[in-house]
Amino acid sequence: MANNTGSETPNTNHFDVLIVGGGMVGSAIACRLGQVGMKVAVFDRFSPQAFDAHQQPDLRVSALSPTSIDLLQKVNAWKNIEAMRYAPYQRMAVWEKLYHPMTGAEIPTNLNRTEFDAEELGEPLLGVIVENRITQLALHQRIAELDTVELIVPAEVSEIDVAQGVKVTLADGRVFSGELLVGADGANSLVKQWSGIETDTKPYDQHALVVTVKYTGRQEDITWQGFTSTGPEAFLPLPDIDGEHYGSLVWYNTPENIDALSLLNDEPFRKKLQRSFPDELPEVTEVLERGSFPLIRRHAETYYGNRVVLAGDAAHTINPLAGQGVNLGFQDVLTLTSKIIDARDRCDDFWSESVLESYQQVRRPQNGMMMRIMDIFYHTFSNDIAPIKLARNLGLTVAGRFAFGQKLVMKYAMGLVHVWPENLPAVPALSEILASSPLENVKAQFSKLPDMPSPKSLWQQLKGGPSDRE
Repeated sequence: MANNTGSETPNTNHFDVLIVGGGMVGSAIACRLGQVGMKVAVFDRFSPQAFDAHQQPDLRVSALSPTSIDLLQKVNAWKNIEAMRYAPYQRMAVWEKLYHPMTGAEIPTNLNRTEFDAEELGEPLLGVIVENRITQLALHQRIAELDTVELIVPAEVSEIDVAQGVKVTLADGRVFSGELLVGADGANSLVKQWSGIETDTKPYDQHALVVTVKYTGRQEDITWQGFTSTGPEAFLPLPDIDGEHYGSLVWYNTPENIDALSLLNDEPFRKKLQRSFPDELPEVTEVLERGSFPLIRRHAETYYGNRVVLAGDAAHTINPLAGQGVNLGFQDVLTLTSKIIDARDRCDDFWSESVLESYQQVRRPQNGMMMRIMDIFYHTFSNDIAPIKLARNLGLTVAGRFAFGQKLVMKYAMGLVHVWPENLPAVPALSEILASSPLENVKAQFSKLPDMPSPKSLWQQLKGGPSDRE
């Protein structure tokens, strides 16, 4: 349906579902509900800039998993991304950068390197890198094809009332009513604030500097992260444009170091980047754009309230270490829309507490588990404590030679298995482990773990165990 850009007189429009936030997650929810004939209104403050095939890549990109691609195919938006641009990657590598104790020079070694290959997993690719704006544009193009979905943009929500049903009032006086309000309006969600939903917030002692660069050589098909004690250094391939190669670099470091790096002019910054990043980084010829942000973990204490439900960054933000942010949001989309559609098909109230609770019971534990896994990586690698440094490098070395473990981890990260095998032991959060005496605490915490199930047992669950793919 064409965008509604407003009218001069207030009016009331009734919909099944009102969605605040027309980004990737909110627009995907609208598409999936609109495909089954539900009447949906989506509000967003801005329209994404139109696509230009010759324009340099945007700074904000996401690594979409195969499950996220599957969702975009289900809502008929993937074809729109294909018509614009994306960069597939078949391999992913992680390792820790090691330095000579006397000279400080980086030690070239592959001993502690773990590499994942799509071919070994029997998959065509591990994922794709897509600019966030392109994914949003693709979904908006799909919304324009759906008669029951209305995209209202630009729109500034000034009031929300859930006393009787849902009523949203815009700053220009227009009023919209509905049965359910979805907050998909990002980490600083106004819907969450208006609903009185509290958030557990934990800042990390790191910032991330994202850089778009142009490089020489060949088009890369790998994404990698080299860990250091101050944070990882990551590379993501971007699509070629007019025969030029582009990449997205993420430099995690202390807030002070990131501030200092941000002050450098492009050429001194490029030279420092080339010196500091692993040797795997192709020769960078030009720095195009930079931006930094603090790393903050947020998790809503509940995902729903009276006729209100949260999805995506409004419900949770995660350390971007593994690039799982939007993939977790798209998994929210799959679960939430399935619960809503199933309830509607049963002629039940799809806005009821029982329906929203069933969504939360699936997604909140799974998002929480991924947060804990990222915390483990963060606390394990962001230090120079000798016993932990030895343990993590041994772990990477073993992982690089343990094909079964690689497949299990990657299939979970790719979304091919949504439910972690039930008898796989949870790993303790390391924020407490590292609080005082590191080695003794590590031993004490890990001694509490149950016995690790056999690879055969895990493989059976991986092949035929429960899955909540909707």
